[in-house]
Amino acid sequence: MRPIHTALAVLVAAVWGFNFVVIEFGLGSFPPLLLSALRFLVAALPAVFFVGRPKVAWKWIIAVGVVLGIAKFGLLFSGMANGMPAGLSSLVLQAQAVFTAVFAAVVLKERPGRLRIAGMTVAFAGIAVAAVDEGASGPVLGFTMVIAAAACWGVSNVLTRKASPPDALNFMVWVSVVPVLPLAGLSLLIEGPERDLAALRGLDWSGVGVIVYLAWITTVFGFGAWGFLLRTYPASSVAPFSLLVPVFGMSSAALVLGEEVSGLRWVAAVLLVGGVAVTSLVPAKPRPVAAEAGTAAGAGPAAAADPGPAPEPAAAADPGPAPEPAAVPLPAAGGR
Repeated sequence: MRPIHTALAVLVAAVWGFNFVVIEFGLGSFPPLLLSALRFLVAALPAVFFVGRPKVAWKWIIAVGVVLGIAKFGLLFSGMANGMPAGLSSLVLQAQAVFTAVFAAVVLKERPGRLRIAGMTVAFAGIAVAAVDEGASGPVLGFTMVIAAAACWGVSNVLTRKASPPDALNFMVWVSVVPVLPLAGLSLLIEGPERDLAALRGLDWSGVGVIVYLAWITTVFGFGAWGFLLRTYPASSVAPFSLLVPVFGMSSAALVLGEEVSGLRWVAAVLLVGGVAVTSLVPAKPRPVAAEAGTAAGAGPAAAADPGPAPEPAAAADPGPAPEPAAVPLPAAGGR
């Protein structure tokens, strides 16, 4: 990669890592579901009028919008609101790559291979170490919510693989349209109209800055730049930079929020990031030809002509709103 493009990839990872700190600030002013709804509203408008028509079927936009926008981000923001530290959230959320590999093995019939299985094992060991580091007195509910958010992200990555969007920015802007009203409705039901109205009435420039960062910097700039890099270079050259997201997330949380990073948490970081690197960057094995032929024999010539989805690296770390490598790989931007 050219030095300027390498710097751009590092900048995007830094933007997505710092995103967790911005979420933490935002949760001081907004209930989590309302903050998520506002983030998607501003990400979708006015960008939806400039990115062109959707380039994939609506069923994929709606499916990813529900799983990624409503479930994943609703759980992530709620988990952080329930005491999950920003830096630890940026780390634990990277388990999405492992969940993606597991779901891809089940749904897409990708064979992970021994090296990938070893990577998944190491990554899950990192999650276990992080849980031990938090201890029984830590935010158990928040930790569980962030793990569930990572699992939802894994599901959305597989859906994105099936959708194979040719333009990551176009796809994510249209996906951002889907969660706005459902999240706003859930906020009214769960967080209450009084709390929502109080947050909106108390909106100040810092709150505006949080929403703008989450929507335009993380989503529009982040995915626009990432999509440019993926159109310019092979995914195998770009995807590793997303592994810097938890590094920037943990370091910025320590510097800005004063979060302590214990030795045990660094061990968890090394295990999780290392395991995710192996899981993400080692390609899955294709389905055996004999098995494909046997399946196709019962399905007719059209099925026989379909070799199944080509294995690709798992997505790394969205803020913004983002998924697993597909035709255009989408990284693991924690708060995208």
